[in-house]
Amino acid sequence: MPMPANRRRDDLTQARQMHKALVMYYLEERSQADIAKELGVAHATVNRMIKRGRAEGLVHIKITSPIQDLLELEARLTELGGLKNAVVTPTASDSLETALREVGVAAANHLTSVLQDGMTLAITGGKGVSSVALGLDGGTRRAVDLYPVTGLVQGKHYTDVNHVAAIMADKLGGQSYQIHAPLFADTPEMREMVLQMGPVRKVFEQARQADVMMVGIGSILTDDSSYYELDPDNGIDREAIEAAGARSELVAHLLTGDGTACEYERNRRLISLTLEELRAIPTRIGVASGLNKAAPILAVLRGGYLDTLITDEATALKVLELADSMQGEGEAA
Repeated sequence: MPMPANRRRDDLTQARQMHKALVMYYLEERSQADIAKELGVAHATVNRMIKRGRAEGLVHIKITSPIQDLLELEARLTELGGLKNAVVTPTASDSLETALREVGVAAANHLTSVLQDGMTLAITGGKGVSSVALGLDGGTRRAVDLYPVTGLVQGKHYTDVNHVAAIMADKLGGQSYQIHAPLFADTPEMREMVLQMGPVRKVFEQARQADVMMVGIGSILTDDSSYYELDPDNGIDREAIEAAGARSELVAHLLTGDGTACEYERNRRLISLTLEELRAIPTRIGVASGLNKAAPILAVLRGGYLDTLITDEATALKVLELADSMQGEGEAA
């Protein structure tokens, strides 16, 4: 049965009135009281029209962000690495130092957001974690205990995990515990002996039970790789590293491109937590910056060692580009 003409006119009038109310409210940003006055209706009527317009799908709200590109990169990295979180900072400078400093500040902010009083934090040395220590502003205090996950390296301050732990603990207001063992033992047998030494064993026992771990990700095949500084008294054989298929370094373990441990003799002499022990720590945060870190980051993601990655925009783009190219090569094969 056809709808009476007067009913159709009433419905059309109401629809036009609702349209006007929605335009004035959402596009012209006018108050409901102002709209009611102009339309000659009650304030409550305007409120009902706005709610009805939303309910009937007449209004579509799109929220954009000035950091939308970064958010999209974070989402893509999260999916790629099976991560819980990714934080990407803008790459505002070609300076590697500037980019790493910004990443360090972002990582410091993220770290303090997940730490709570009474927690245990395990860390490595290295440039990435050093940048986090420097990025802490000292204003956010956390009563945490800090433990190293590797032995010591003599040399530049950022390679010394005890030094980095002391700075981080001081800024957080926590307590750092020291390791007194070299990064590499002379033989696998000596490694086992060192790990059973009382002070070393106790430090690593606490590190294994850490709530949060903060680690750097090392490059291997570039000239500026800090891995070659880890044992300056006993030169590291680059040819042997390349022959082992190394693409990344995580907690001084050399990894292949798919994230598995290399068959490399220094891996068997390493004074550190094992890769499986690292995976068992509940929150595992990796920090790295620089295009030379893209392939190492991808290897670590493929190995499933992290649940959080913090890096810069240019590095993130390179990681995703490498991942896409490897997938394309795999499909072609």
